[in-house]
Amino acid sequence: MKYYIHSLLYSVCLLLSSTAFAHQLSTSYLSLNKVESSETLNEFSGTWQIPLIDLEHKIAFDLNQDGNIAWHEITAKRAALNEFMYASIKISSPDEQACLVQSDNDLKLDNHFNQPYVVLPISVNCAEKSAIILTYSAFFDIDANHKVITTVNSQTRVMSADQATQAFDFTSTSYLATFKQYVYQGILHIWLGLDHILFLIALLLTCVLVRKDSKWQGVTSKIAIFKHTAWIVTAFTLAHSITLTATAMELLSPNSRWVEFGIAISVLFAALNNIWPLVLRLGWITFAFGLLHGMGFAGVLGELGLSNDYQLLSVLAFNLGVEIGQLAILAVTLPLLISCRRYAVYQKWVMPAGSLIIALIAVQWSIERI
Repeated sequence: MKYYIHSLLYSVCLLLSSTAFAHQLSTSYLSLNKVESSETLNEFSGTWQIPLIDLEHKIAFDLNQDGNIAWHEITAKRAALNEFMYASIKISSPDEQACLVQSDNDLKLDNHFNQPYVVLPISVNCAEKSAIILTYSAFFDIDANHKVITTVNSQTRVMSADQATQAFDFTSTSYLATFKQYVYQGILHIWLGLDHILFLIALLLTCVLVRKDSKWQGVTSKIAIFKHTAWIVTAFTLAHSITLTATAMELLSPNSRWVEFGIAISVLFAALNNIWPLVLRLGWITFAFGLLHGMGFAGVLGELGLSNDYQLLSVLAFNLGVEIGQLAILAVTLPLLISCRRYAVYQKWVMPAGSLIIALIAVQWSIERI
């Protein structure tokens, strides 16, 4: 049993050492759409959105060495940005005939998860119209975990160091291919979304405990634990499924900044409620906060883009992926907590300490997202 206690303590330490950013992994966004007016060429126009914090490793923007990057310093490096794009993005036809990749229009600035992104316009001309082969290599030499979320004519892929070359076929669109891709994206997001993971863990920490005589005690019945956990997870799942679908289908248009702030507050409340219990029956409060998390999931799905051909399928598949990822976290965490629930060190120290760490991370998120 000591092994389980040590494993739990190790997990708490990992939370403490984690970065405080819920979504801010090294991610860029490449979007290309076919120009339908062209009859002879395979023409695309779109953008490459690049995190400024990553670009700083490749291009020296700070011309006056004052520690800040101004917009005029970015635009002054337009030639260097173009050269970096030419070196990072290669597009060809299936017969290996290179496509012409250019960037002529004005630069723009965007924001993803409170981080500035440089938006580089891209135009592509290929001789072949049925398919393209895209190879991406930016930042892999400095960050092996870098990803680019690539959407070409509503076909969305995540390109990484081990999947740096992808083929996009425009002759047909597959239900199965779309379904698999969006399920994968849903799983990926829940596993990379630290705020969603910490909210779920904060709830699970006390699912194996009961409040008696002003203190936490281990629940004797495993059946009672499973019922309580099922109710909490069902409430969270139902709530975020509703708002994810409604937001993705543009029935709701929430302010993403306040949604992210609300998610941080939900994590903070769930963690502090473990230390100073105000709400012992968490079903309805979990449902309410789950509505916010669903809007957050929809924000990521919005970044990916929906398949033009199978919009509803894209939403349902992404939501299914989120549920699969969530159940995987539950399958790993709950047995560990059940094994530790009767130990005083868990009741008095591990659970409160883990909750406090989660609360501190949530406080930092809340301040950053105001």
